[in-house]
Amino acid sequence: MIEVENLVKDFYDGKDKDNKNVIKRAVDGLNLKIGKGEVFGLLGPNGAGKTTTIKMLTMLTAPTEGKIIYDGIPLKGNESKIKRLIGVVPQYINFDQDLRVGENMELHARLHHMGSTERKERIAELLNYVELADTVNENVRSLSGGMKRRLLIARALIHRPKILFMDEPTVALDPQVRRRIWGLIRQMAREGVTVLLTTHYIEEAEELCQRVAIMNKGKLIDIDTPKGFCEKHNKPNLEEVFIHLTGNKIKR
Repeated sequence: MIEVENLVKDFYDGKDKDNKNVIKRAVDGLNLKIGKGEVFGLLGPNGAGKTTTIKMLTMLTAPTEGKIIYDGIPLKGNESKIKRLIGVVPQYINFDQDLRVGENMELHARLHHMGSTERKERIAELLNYVELADTVNENVRSLSGGMKRRLLIARALIHRPKILFMDEPTVALDPQVRRRIWGLIRQMAREGVTVLLTTHYIEEAEELCQRVAIMNKGKLIDIDTPKGFCEKHNKPNLEEVFIHLTGNKIKR
């Protein structure tokens, strides 16, 4: 479902002492292949290039070099078509805080040019899916952090995307709420949605991901299953593998 070939992202980083442009390489020659219905994780310390990768994949920033292909369709030149294939759950809550839950969902459905009947049916279906049906007339401001996270997922699924990007989907949530989000992710994968998530929680990657890519300083270090990583490096868990490969600790 997702193919990434030699993906590079450079940023202008000011001038050096000789007044020459300084270029910072945030992502350096990334190659990935992710299958249909796979839950795939990106792990790495701060500055590894995870979020920059997600931004390129979701068209928030353009690659400096490389190719991105979705379901056999090159991203370049097919941006409008690709937008119909993907959904995005951002790290930060970005609802219109002055609108009610149903109104936020309605706005997003209209942006995807959904008809009136389809909008109503899909909104009701998704709010029930994330167990928020009874909040449809509540102001978003009144929701808890976990409820807002679930609403972000519902909003991202409004147009039935084949691919869902989730950037730190459970950040700052308590363990019980985090596990409810995990349940939703597993259910989406069973229904054939491909999920690519970034996370700083090792146990999240171990619990959810069929495969994990570990990045550091813009480069891909390795890709494997959580179990495969442990066996390959003779470590008891993925956290020890991560420390071994990157020299960094990560939040659990």
